[in-house]
Amino acid sequence: QVHLVESGGGSVQAGGSLRLSCAASVYGYSSSCMAWFRQAPGKEREGVALIHGNSTTSYADSVKGRFTVSKDNAKNTLYLQMDSLKPEDTAMYYCAAHLTFYCGGLLDYEYGYWGQGTQVTVSS
Repeated sequence: QVHLVESGGGSVQAGGSLRLSCAASVYGYSSSCMAWFRQAPGKEREGVALIHGNSTTSYADSVKGRFTVSKDNAKNTLYLQMDSLKPEDTAMYYCAAHLTFYCGGLLDYEYGYWGQGTQVTVSS
């Protein structure tokens, strides 16, 4: 049974910061690939950041240098620290799990488990 619950979304002005959390109930969480995706109204879901089982990370070009993905294996929690937020970051953010050590990439069809999402709104 895999259960993912996101939190930490909200409204912030451009230039501000938010930290999203994803509480994960995943067997073998510490060695699993996890990722963050987002979907804005009228747009396709896009990958934001991933973290492999060995905690190496990868980011979409649009967030590189501004977002940081991390995980706390003791708490079974995935994080997304978002700094220097822009209005175009406004979206529903989802965490996802791919029960392998290495992530294939930021393609949503590779991830079999999803949270319900948390809304992030950035105003100019």
